[in-house]
Amino acid sequence: MGPGRPAGDTPAPPRLMPMWDSTLLGYLDRSRIVPTEYKAVVTRTNGDVLPTLLVDGRVAGVWRTTPDGIEATAFRPLPAKTWKALAKEAEALSTFLESRDPTVYSRYNNWWPTLPPGDTRLLSG
Repeated sequence: MGPGRPAGDTPAPPRLMPMWDSTLLGYLDRSRIVPTEYKAVVTRTNGDVLPTLLVDGRVAGVWRTTPDGIEATAFRPLPAKTWKALAKEAEALSTFLESRDPTVYSRYNNWWPTLPPGDTRLLSG
């Protein structure tokens, strides 16, 4: 292994991925990152890709900015340590976004009521 490169069995940390992230768009077979059951949820009919939660290198939910902070919805139960790591990511992202309008992507809010049932939490605020 070269410097800075983790071992192959190193777990991928939870991440908040932005809309249209190349990780979610750059592969013909996206099923290795986007589970089949979530494909239609995160990739909308117009081709938009919602901001996603990556857990163990795979999509596990979505997130959005709100006036109160970063709201995340997990499509499956996540362990407390994963939520804690996502909250840490959200804090860093909130710092980055603090000078921006939290409602800039509010036109996508119509998609949130159509999400599958999940665990929704405010990660930062």
